[in-house]
Amino acid sequence: MEDIDELMKEHGVNAMGSGYNWVPDFVYGGIDGAITTFAVVAGVVGAELSVPIILVLGFANLFADGFSMAVGKYSSDKSEQELYDKIKQSEYEHIKTNPEHETAEVREILEGYGFKGRDLSRAVKVVTSDDDAWVDLMMRNEFNMTEEHVDPLRGGVITFVSFVLIGFIPLCGYMLQPVFDFSVDQTFIMTVGMTLLALFVVGAVKSRFSVQHWFKSGLVTASLGGVAALISYFIGYFLKGLV
Repeated sequence: MEDIDELMKEHGVNAMGSGYNWVPDFVYGGIDGAITTFAVVAGVVGAELSVPIILVLGFANLFADGFSMAVGKYSSDKSEQELYDKIKQSEYEHIKTNPEHETAEVREILEGYGFKGRDLSRAVKVVTSDDDAWVDLMMRNEFNMTEEHVDPLRGGVITFVSFVLIGFIPLCGYMLQPVFDFSVDQTFIMTVGMTLLALFVVGAVKSRFSVQHWFKSGLVTASLGGVAALISYFIGYFLKGLV
């Protein structure tokens, strides 16, 4: 594989990825947890309900939505993994039953990457001598599918843990209110500050997986959380007469 890896790099073809990366799942789980719990808190505050109700609804949302998001993450990754594995197994069968046709497809793919002459013949020979490399190339170019190294169970667990940990931040002030004897307004202001700061930090980390600058990514994430909370607050405010 060393020869083909060197040839691929010379012609700009990406190498295979590494193992499962848990950070994106943690980041997106945390963002969702903070925003949804913050919105619940803001809605209850807007309706001028008591602190116990804030905590009951906040924690109910925290764990129920966290579990729902984790299950969704697990199911999505599992389906993606099963589809990838099914098509991959089919490709292994194809290179055994119809190697001439599959070899011709490899040649056509490599020509598209700029391989010519002796380099092309050498690359085709090396790729088709290794079933794993052969199938990987076909998966990437024929089906536009790459092995994402997802781990459905770990992804679901990390999403849930992140959702609960970061999503707990909007409830911290109300948990501490009896201890420090904060007023309702002081508690809400502290909650807003802590939550927006947490969203900014998590959004800044999210910039590692995009082309956006870390400050802009953090600012956008915090702003989205603020907008969601405002919407929830005013809905609670206008419907408070129903409670």
